[in-house]
Amino acid sequence: MKGYLYLFALLISLGLTSLQGVNAQDQPKREFRAAWIQIINGQFQGLSTAEAQGRLIDHLDALKAANMNAVIFQVRGEADAFYASNLEPWSRFLTGQQGKAPNPYWDPLAFMIEECHKRGMELHAWINPYRAMTNINKEIAVSHPYIKYPERFITYGNQVFFDPALSENRNYISTIVADILNRYDVDAIHMDDYFYPYPKDGMEFEDDLSFERLGGSSYASRGDWRRDNVNLLIKQIHETVREIKPWVKFGVSPFGIYRNEMSYPYGSKTNGLQNYDDLYADVLLWVNKGWVDYNIPQIYWHVGHPVADYHVLVDWWAKHSNNRPLFIGQSVPNTIQNEDPLNPMINQLPIKMKLQRSYQSIGGSSQWPATSVVENEGRYLESLMSTYHKYPSLVPVFDFMDGEAPKAVRKIKTTWTSDGYMMFWTAPKSKSIMNEAARYVVYQFNRGERIDLEDPSHIVAITPNTFFKLPYENGKSKYTYVVTALDRLHNESKYKTKKVKL
Repeated sequence: MKGYLYLFALLISLGLTSLQGVNAQDQPKREFRAAWIQIINGQFQGLSTAEAQGRLIDHLDALKAANMNAVIFQVRGEADAFYASNLEPWSRFLTGQQGKAPNPYWDPLAFMIEECHKRGMELHAWINPYRAMTNINKEIAVSHPYIKYPERFITYGNQVFFDPALSENRNYISTIVADILNRYDVDAIHMDDYFYPYPKDGMEFEDDLSFERLGGSSYASRGDWRRDNVNLLIKQIHETVREIKPWVKFGVSPFGIYRNEMSYPYGSKTNGLQNYDDLYADVLLWVNKGWVDYNIPQIYWHVGHPVADYHVLVDWWAKHSNNRPLFIGQSVPNTIQNEDPLNPMINQLPIKMKLQRSYQSIGGSSQWPATSVVENEGRYLESLMSTYHKYPSLVPVFDFMDGEAPKAVRKIKTTWTSDGYMMFWTAPKSKSIMNEAARYVVYQFNRGERIDLEDPSHIVAITPNTFFKLPYENGKSKYTYVVTALDRLHNESKYKTKKVKL
């Protein structure tokens, strides 16, 4: 993988690729660029520690080469843990047996946080809230919550779910979130589209007893009651995150349709499964109440889909979900398998990126799954590197959480070291953790060139370090380097400059 990435980067620098060119002004300086790394597909199951870590490094190197700035990493798929937990058992998707610790021992979440942060990328810890077993035929550990509290769960098909109606389950899930926050330096807590289970033909989710005991006449319908159960969890988790670490975001990636127009006058012109009516996830309520900090609807269809048209849905979410940052969940396989409706010689990546960037209320996207990007399916990775993510981009500012920038860096100097010609600076002073510098942006300009920090083509590094290795050549080329500080929510400081000869 590393050799491939180096070769492709060389081809780009020589202008030898046949992909469409891009201008710096077409590239946003701030854009959320993420990818989901899942565990329940078994891609890490049974690998040795070295093999699993190597696979994750390959993922991160490829995503970094594509100028991604966030990774959404699944750490809880079925009331288990892809990290060291005293509350839930080790995931079978790591070791092959639930409850069995890896040997040699390692902590995948801690590993990913360190590796993402050293690359200037965010780590979003992705948990599935309600699903407790993905397959009832698989053995579970004695420490699994189902063994301890079987009365709190509902079996549906061949899966088991926490009963969303129970306050003790909401408290338990919030405790899991608090444990992650207290022990790990994550940038966000993330939930996917699994709330009440996807409906199965001819099968009812058997929550009659809970509805009789906890719902009853207080609600107009069981649907309203179920939605309120999920609302209570979302609100409680948001409050948990804010109380423990107010700089950590809480985001969701719901199913791509909120409601169809036939069910709701303001719904989308679609005819598919619905968050509100079928999964009991009232996403717009969460957005409008401020209970989530970002929203990534999974719009996994193509432009022209007869039931759920990508263009229709992007337009709908852009117009209805802008009270909180909105990003688009992209399906890489769907995008590359469908042709552009106006040009059958190319896939739909160009038209989808054009649509995404045409709405001011859309601040980026996340790619599903990361493996499809990493493996360069349909030349997707190449296209991101050469065209759509050609230059680095900063994560959008979440100014409703914190809009105050850190102070500027201090004492920039250059010196020769055993590692080469280096530029060093001192971190700015801060009064609280909210405006501490967490990362730095390094820009390069030709000597005498106007300093324009909105042009991302001048970004040469986004780094947690207070140093940068300069590309020294012969000492005859004159440049101006610019360094700014970013806090944990990516507010950017004023800049400091240093003139150098390289």
